[in-house]
Amino acid sequence: MTSLTDIDPALAAIKELGALCPDTVKSVRHMRQRAIYTDGALPAKHKALAALLWSISARCEPCVRFYAAEARRLGATKEELAEFLGVASTMGGCVGETWAVKALHAFSGGSGGADGCAC
Repeated sequence: MTSLTDIDPALAAIKELGALCPDTVKSVRHMRQRAIYTDGALPAKHKALAALLWSISARCEPCVRFYAAEARRLGATKEELAEFLGVASTMGGCVGETWAVKALHAFSGGSGGADGCAC
């Protein structure tokens, strides 16, 4: 299991942020649980892949690492991941492809991002 500090050492401060802003951190955690990690019309693994797609679009490396690991944990297959990464590459061109490569690396268990541009 990937720890938050494996994803980004700065995430060790999440407990401190929770102490400083308890309502906000608790609310975000609750929203994440309900919106992503709860099966509904879509299974949670697909919602985690959608969160990964959003993370790629936002170019948030810690989020890419986190949601790639979460999608894997929730049972997403490499084939399912590939379809989402195809959307990222199609919609984002070279930049989307580069971040799709980072997401594939993270999904495969890599803790660091893939270096260099894939274009």
